[in-house]
Amino acid sequence: MALNRGLAELIVMAADTQPLEILLHLPLLCEDKNVPYVFVRSKTALGRACGVSRAVVACAITANEGSQLKPQLTSMHKEIEKLLV
Repeated sequence: MALNRGLAELIVMAADTQPLEILLHLPLLCEDKNVPYVFVRSKTALGRACGVSRAVVACAITANEGSQLKPQLTSMHKEIEKLLV
């Protein structure tokens, strides 16, 4: 998993996962690894956002150093840190 390997920049989880207990270890792991996480309403919508036709209960957003996402992810990290202070 990208979170365990230190590759994850953000973890996205679906709140309508059944049973929800299969995801409940992820927020604790995210906090241990200092990786922000968010819940979205629908696993179907998360699957579409991931580009697949199936429901997805969790995904990791990763970015390489040269990635176009890197500035957006850095900005998101800073905004999340402001909320935690």
